[in-house]
Amino acid sequence: MKQITFSFILFFFILSVGFSQTKDPKAKAILDGVSQKYASIKGLKASFDFSYSDVSDSRVQNQSGEIAIKGDKYHLKLPEQEIFNNGKTVWTYIATDNYKEVTINNASDMENELTPSSVYNIYQKGFNYRLIGEKTEGGIVIQEIELTAEKSNAPFKRVKLFVDKNKKDLISWEIYDDQGGIFKYKFKSVNTNAELTDDYFTFNPQKYGKVEIIDLR
Repeated sequence: MKQITFSFILFFFILSVGFSQTKDPKAKAILDGVSQKYASIKGLKASFDFSYSDVSDSRVQNQSGEIAIKGDKYHLKLPEQEIFNNGKTVWTYIATDNYKEVTINNASDMENELTPSSVYNIYQKGFNYRLIGEKTEGGIVIQEIELTAEKSNAPFKRVKLFVDKNKKDLISWEIYDDQGGIFKYKFKSVNTNAELTDDYFTFNPQKYGKVEIIDLR
């Protein structure tokens, strides 16, 4: 009798854990609020800090950058790299002391990648999510939400989003890939009323001088 009772307890425990890792309605309400606010803005321009670390290496790489977003378009600036996405085409421009090159892809070929514009809607497909809890930093109540990939072969196993509870703004996020890499992003300043023309999201080679072009379309 004790063995049967233990088996039932174990079964219901496993069942409850399985359901707890699916779609948390509290987390969904928060994510919906952030997504809806993002969809309503004219344009977003922000500066951010970025870090990368690996579970097998104690070193941390730190960088700062700028991002502009308008709908599904974005323009990302890093110290030696710029990415332009006008919704149809993606240009990845790299400049060093020795060379300059731009790689061109169709935006549709990169739909499964996590981009600056898709981070606001990533929870809608391929992820389970749950509200971890709340904490207060600098007088701001921050809600932490964890997303876990539904498929075991997903390139990003886990994503954490940190949201300003009162403003419904995304403050920072962390991405955990399938190779043990951890990417962390944190906004420093954000303008959600930026006037951004469409040509800001298109690479213009005339502005960059002699550039090697690698067209993969």
